[in-house]
Amino acid sequence: MTTNLSSIEQSNREQIEQLEKPKSPTQIAVRTLWKNRSGMIGLAIILVMLIIAILSPVLAPYDPLEMHAEDRFHPPAAPYYLGTDEFGRDILSRILIGSRVAFSVGLVSVGLSTIMGVSIGLIAGYKGGKFDSVVMRFFDALLAFPAILLAIIILAVLGPGAFNAILAIAIVTTPAFARLTRANVLVEKSKTYVEVSLSVGAKPSRIMSRHILPNVSSTILVHVTIAMASAILLESALSFLGLGTPLPAPSWGSMLSIGRGFMHLAPWYSIFPGLAIMILIMGFYLLGDGLRDALDPRRRK
Repeated sequence: MTTNLSSIEQSNREQIEQLEKPKSPTQIAVRTLWKNRSGMIGLAIILVMLIIAILSPVLAPYDPLEMHAEDRFHPPAAPYYLGTDEFGRDILSRILIGSRVAFSVGLVSVGLSTIMGVSIGLIAGYKGGKFDSVVMRFFDALLAFPAILLAIIILAVLGPGAFNAILAIAIVTTPAFARLTRANVLVEKSKTYVEVSLSVGAKPSRIMSRHILPNVSSTILVHVTIAMASAILLESALSFLGLGTPLPAPSWGSMLSIGRGFMHLAPWYSIFPGLAIMILIMGFYLLGDGLRDALDPRRRK
């Protein structure tokens, strides 16, 4: 009997210790994000649209380039549930395939700008000196231009096209990553753990990669979601101007550009691509707000 009571007490003690065990920052952030309604809505929107983009060749009812001359400007009804364009192409199929363009351009361009911006900002913030001054003044000059104007200037030099649009968007979004990373590195560099690492002979490259970068990654992660929304919107604007994804490949921006000329005849031509852009960008902004609340200890309830 005594043995049973002691085992029960030990089991209860272990359960209490497990409940009182402090959670890691990652667990706290994930739990906070899970409870954030807007963040979860944004994540759900992004995941649904990403799955649609991946499965778009299967989900599209028609080939996006297939023309049906007899069904030009068919209103939204069966068998063309979002209508057709001036060549009788199914708008639903073109929107589904166009989502692949939006995600691919956004992911590649933001991935490039994250790598370049974070690397430059990390070195500039930690090293300081002339490198910091020259690089930051150059990025200040780039930030003085509106993003769409700077992208147009870059494409005027490189020429229009999907690959050049990705490079232009990456260049346009790099300065924000660099300045954000540099600002956070300047704060972290003055903390005790950096001084301790230096005192034990740690190399600057190790301090930056193993100690400083993980402590500034939460802010960078939040900015990635905002940069994705900006990149998708910028790609749509460039395609709207004829500088992005070349025709006849389906792109939401080019569909908006062509559809505006038929607003009186086929308003659905522009409305549905515009709604797709709005929903996807809203998803990234909602997710960004949720991540900011989850990763910032000062904003947690």
